[in-house]
Amino acid sequence: MPFEFTLEAQDHSARAGQFTTPHGTLRTPVFAPVGTQATVKAASPRDLREVGASLILANTYHLYLRPGDELIRDMGGLHRFMAWDNPILTDSGGFQVFSLAGIRRIDADGVTFVSHIDGSKHRFTPEKSIDIQQNLGADIIMAFDECPIPDDRASVEAALERTHAWATRCKAYQSRPDQALFGIVQGGIFEDLRRESAAFITGLDLPGYAIGGLAVGETKPQMLASLDFTVPLLPEDRPRYLMGVGSPEDLVHGVARGIDIFDCVLPTRIARNGAALTRQGRINLRNAKYSASPEPIEPGCTCYACATFSKAYLRHLIKADEILAHNLLTLHNIHMLQTLMRELREAILNGTFAECAAAFLATYRPVGQPDPLPLPAIFSR
Repeated sequence: MPFEFTLEAQDHSARAGQFTTPHGTLRTPVFAPVGTQATVKAASPRDLREVGASLILANTYHLYLRPGDELIRDMGGLHRFMAWDNPILTDSGGFQVFSLAGIRRIDADGVTFVSHIDGSKHRFTPEKSIDIQQNLGADIIMAFDECPIPDDRASVEAALERTHAWATRCKAYQSRPDQALFGIVQGGIFEDLRRESAAFITGLDLPGYAIGGLAVGETKPQMLASLDFTVPLLPEDRPRYLMGVGSPEDLVHGVARGIDIFDCVLPTRIARNGAALTRQGRINLRNAKYSASPEPIEPGCTCYACATFSKAYLRHLIKADEILAHNLLTLHNIHMLQTLMRELREAILNGTFAECAAAFLATYRPVGQPDPLPLPAIFSR
């Protein structure tokens, strides 16, 4: 098998490791920019390599609808199609089926849905999701699951039953040994359901495990509490992936709790709206106060945008609706997160994670949150 996870160091719950895949070794903890349609919006593969990205997530649902997974297979697979020779992760399409698609019908066998693009009718089953992902050829693929409203116990319980049955079918159907199938632990914000799900999914003995159904409407304290009682249920010798989470403070808190892999659209999405991530928090470069600022987005940042351009110039590009603004802000935001993850990894290896994380959280102010949430109590001992 081409997959191996090695734990290099652990500082309380925070972990530094290496996950070997057919397209390279991921040094964890790692953040993956999202390339929904075989491209990270406003960034080329060359850009991504320059800012330190090593893993990209692509989307099964979107690529199935357009341009089609069979076309991508015939073009040599997703790596060749998008000219990215490092590891790729594809999600199962389950989240998009339940959140983006039009009218849908769920049954024990799968989901029938209407395309958000042209209204055409489609059906996903666990086997269909695996077929698509095998055609795409990503290094890490996900079991088909249902992502319910996290605080609605009845819907979480129903989704849990389907998710477990579908994961079993995904494992039985998968045939490519060069793809690592990860199972997804669901259960919403309910500890007993998370325990039930973790026991079932880890019992399938898969190469890695994901925590799904968070950052989808619950509060930040609820998300962190769910991680507190879920992460310890996952095997220490397999990578742990927190799906759809990637704000700077969430990366710090996730790493503190033992998460190895993250992905999120946040750095690219906010860039297209004129926002930049800094170590003090998010700033909106549309604001008039930056119109004559000669400073870079963040003094000391080594990304191309900060090394070359002022806030005044970037604001001009944004106000003039120039495409270059999207590119430069995207590069800065991804660079900022990659730098943070590298610093957290080095701190774990050095046994100084608590100091590194606390120093970052002391100055970073998340949107709508005046005070930082504390690290887990174990780091204060």
